[in-house]
Amino acid sequence: MDANDLFEQTCKRTTNYGLCISFLRSNPRSSGADVRGLALIMVGVIEAKAKGTLSQIKDLIKASPQRDDKQPLSSCAEYYDAILSGDVPEAIQALKTGNYKFAEQGSNNAALEANMCENRFSGKSPLTKMNKLVHDVAVVAAAITRVLLTG
Repeated sequence: MDANDLFEQTCKRTTNYGLCISFLRSNPRSSGADVRGLALIMVGVIEAKAKGTLSQIKDLIKASPQRDDKQPLSSCAEYYDAILSGDVPEAIQALKTGNYKFAEQGSNNAALEANMCENRFSGKSPLTKMNKLVHDVAVVAAAITRVLLTG
């Protein structure tokens, strides 16, 4: 099976085919990867997007004079720290050791934490796009991992 067939078959089993295909096709390592490799690539995307979001959160905290604005941002910083120090390393380690249930759980937790960040804001969040992207990438990573669990 060539790489495009594997991308197609794998991404069709996720909730966001377009996002899945675009990230896998744009990563040079994906062309020789098996499904576990594709899952590792998507977890790497979670990590990259979460780092970008955390950097944005820290910039917003510095720029924000209002204490009321800083509280939800500080909570978001904690959620993204958890993604980067807990969920992503857990998912990577579990994928490498073949413990796919824990890998799926790590990705699902990252999706939850991105949603929890978004929900900290009453009204319009300055992080909506970033939170949605981290959430969606994490859900795709979990779905790819589920392919490994279900065969």
